Amino acid sequence: MLSKLNILTIDWPLRQDRLFPRSQPLIVEIGFGNGDYLLHLATARPDCNILGLEISGQSMAKAEAKIEKLGLTNARPIHCRAESALWHLLRPQSVREFHINYPDPWFKKRHGRRRLIQRGTVELLTSRLEAGGLLLLATDIRAYAEMAHAILSSAPGLQNEYAAAWRHEVAGRFRTKYEEKGYREGRRGHFFRYRRDGSPVPHPPLIEELAMPHVSLRSPLNIPEIVDRFAPQKLSIDGAHIAILHAWLGKERDVALFEVVVEEPSISQHSMIRLAPRAGAGEYIVKLTTIGHARSTLGMHRAVAAVGDWVAGLDGRGQVVERRVRV
Repeated sequence: MLSKLNILTIDWPLRQDRLFPRSQPLIVEIGFGNGDYLLHLATARPDCNILGLEISGQSMAKAEAKIEKLGLTNARPIHCRAESALWHLLRPQSVREFHINYPDPWFKKRHGRRRLIQRGTVELLTSRLEAGGLLLLATDIRAYAEMAHAILSSAPGLQNEYAAAWRHEVAGRFRTKYEEKGYREGRRGHFFRYRRDGSPVPHPPLIEELAMPHVSLRSPLNIPEIVDRFAPQKLSIDGAHIAILHAWLGKERDVALFEVVVEEPSISQHSMIRLAPRAGAGEYIVKLTTIGHARSTLGMHRAVAAVGDWVAGLDGRGQVVERRVRV
């Protein structure tokens, strides 16, 4: 049985030797839906390893079942956002092809920031392509196609392989379930094909996981008193948004658990931070728990620091003794 893969448990950066029987050129499909196109790539391209990225748990389950039923060894789905994979998993110049089929257009203006095809993301995609690699995009939304054309045609390092901005038909193309539905409803596809050329582009390095953070402190307050004084708090630092939502007493009333949500440009995490006593009276340590499989990112470091500073500041006699955090 295939192990379930997600951004919180997989190696950073990606290691092909732990996912596939052999190292081969890597093809990545972003947003694979019901998984049929992913399976098509795996069967049509046995000389490549196929990685699928998807945020829908239901789509993940469907794809995993289909891959296992067919016994495919060169296809693996990962539960994660494309941005997370680009920043944490995929090394510069490591991908042979990116396939993006019918991404969510996010029609509302306030949702525009969620669109996959944005200038910064396209620059990241380009940086992860090997020399001569391909970026293939399909959409049935004319406004999205026009927006994509404006971004892709001006992106450094990419060359349009079509004479026009896009094509409405591609010979031999495998049609997805959604694509067939669009044609039945009168929506034509707009197909893009861009190749990575030889011009230099920035190659942003992968964001690697930091050492586990912790804060040691002293406080005359006991654990129940600390929890009783808790109030939710939010802070934003350099694009990271941290929300400390709730505090609970542990089962034995000897530890406190703080629920946190940390939103960073590259990853979102929902986890717990633990406050526990140390050997000396009134001494405590704040650190991450295993709940939620938190990765030790800069945002999580800042969340641990925020909890430690708050606890130490509850009483005038409290103080931080040691901070092993990056802020």
